[in-house]
Amino acid sequence: MTTYRVRAKRWARGWELHIDGVGVTQSHGLADAKDMARSYIAMMRDVAPDSFTIDIVPEVGSGLDKAATDAREAVRQAEEAQRSAAAQSRSVARKLQERGLSGRDIAALLQLSPQRVSQLLQPKPKGGKVAATSATKSPRATSLPGKSTSVVLKDARSAKTSKSVAGSALTQTARKKTPKNADSVT
Repeated sequence: MTTYRVRAKRWARGWELHIDGVGVTQSHGLADAKDMARSYIAMMRDVAPDSFTIDIVPEVGSGLDKAATDAREAVRQAEEAQRSAAAQSRSVARKLQERGLSGRDIAALLQLSPQRVSQLLQPKPKGGKVAATSATKSPRATSLPGKSTSVVLKDARSAKTSKSVAGSALTQTARKKTPKNADSVT
């Protein structure tokens, strides 16, 4: 697959996109530069827009190009180090569990929260990635096409989901507890 290098140069009205071997086009911002370049290349080369890749290289000058590149590289290295640390922690946590240590003991030993240890000890799904979970998320309802789902919130800590036969709209109802004799006025 062909990769086109696009040098993006700042100017008064946005960015000039200098596409090696193709020509020059413009975009209002860097966020839409890739789409603009892709459209221009596809039109000029008479090829499908998904038949090539694009490498945008912003050029702002004053030494900021190298600083930005260095910052992106530092972030990439930090992300890689984080993935490596998680894999190491996962491996050690599983070995400690096999030795009979409790989740709380593993957490104390690895200086992690018990919740993080619980995440590390979860089996990986077939895709190889551990699904993100959060104990702090509020209950959510999702509606499938042709189905209706309603969620009745009893209090801030629990939710009950029930399916409705008619309609396809998603409804959420919060049920407030009313005191006895709420109809009487004093």
